[in-house]
Amino acid sequence: MQTPLAFIAQRWTPSPRTLRRAALSAVVMSVLIIVTGGAVRLTGSGLGCDTWPKCTDDSLIVTAEQGFHGYVEFGNRMLTYVLSAAVGWAIIAARSTKPWRRGLTHWTWAQFWIVMSNAVIGGITVWMGLNPWTVAGHFLAANSLLTVAVITWHRTGEGDTAPRPRVPRPVRKLSWAITIVSALLITLGTTVTGAGKHAGDSSDVPRMPWDWTNAAHVHAVAAWIVCVLAVAMWLVLRVVDAPDDTRARARDLLIVLLGQGVIGYVQYFTGVPELLVAAHMLGSSLMWIAVLRLALSLRERPLVTAGIPAQADPELAKA
Repeated sequence: MQTPLAFIAQRWTPSPRTLRRAALSAVVMSVLIIVTGGAVRLTGSGLGCDTWPKCTDDSLIVTAEQGFHGYVEFGNRMLTYVLSAAVGWAIIAARSTKPWRRGLTHWTWAQFWIVMSNAVIGGITVWMGLNPWTVAGHFLAANSLLTVAVITWHRTGEGDTAPRPRVPRPVRKLSWAITIVSALLITLGTTVTGAGKHAGDSSDVPRMPWDWTNAAHVHAVAAWIVCVLAVAMWLVLRVVDAPDDTRARARDLLIVLLGQGVIGYVQYFTGVPELLVAAHMLGSSLMWIAVLRLALSLRERPLVTAGIPAQADPELAKA
C-alpha cells in the first residue's frame, strides 16, 4: 500500500525552481517565527494564553477577555501552522523529485521534527511561567530549525555527489571558526535577554541570576571576535582567488554584521527600546543565514543533468 507522499510523487514532479522555492519558504517562515516570537515577548504577551495547548483552561482559542496580549500570543501560535505548511510543502517537493533524493528528503523531515519539538518546548515555557531558561531553549531551537532550513535550501541547488572543496583547507577551518563563534554569539544573546528588561509578561517573571549589562559586554566581545574573523575571511578569499560567489557571501556577512553592530550599540545606549530589540533579533537571523551560506559556499556538489526524461521510479510503489 502506498503512502500519501508516494502517491503524490508518482503523479507530480516539481521543477528545480519549485523545489528551491519550497525550501526557501521554510527559511522565510523560520525567520518570521523567530521575529514574531520576539514580538510576543517584547509586547509583554508571553502569557497572553495562560496555558497550552489550549489558550485557556476552557477555550482552545483566544477569548475577548484576554485582550491584546491574548491575540498576540495566539497569533504567534497560529503562525506555527503556516510554518508547518511551508515545511510540509518542502517535504512533498523533495519526495517528488525524480530521481528521488533521499538525503534531501531527510533534511526536510528533520525540519518537521524540530517544529514539533519546539512547539512542545513553547508549551513547557508557558507552563513554567516564562522561565528564562526555557525561553532561551525555545529561541535556540528556532535557530536550529533555521539552520536545517538553510542547509536544505542550499542542497536543492546541488547534486548528491560527495562534496568537493573550492578553497584551501585553512580557509575552511577559518569558516568553521566563524560558524562556532557566531553560534556562541547567538547563545550569549539569550543570556542578555534572560537577565534583561523584556521578560515577556507584565507580571513578575524570574530572570537569569546576573546583571544584564555584564552579559551584554560579554556578548559584545563575542560580536567583535566574529567581526575580526569575518574581515580576515574576506581578505583571505581575495588572496586565494576564491570563486566570485564565495567572496560575495563574505561581503554579505560583513554588511549584516555592520548593521547588526550598529543596532546593538544603539539599543544598549538608548535603554533597549522594543523596536530596536526586534530589529536586532531579525539581524541575528540574517547574520546566521549569512554565516551558513558562506560556510556552505566553500564546497560544491555538481548537479548531474539527466540525459533523457526521468521515468517512473519503481521504488515509489514500495514507499
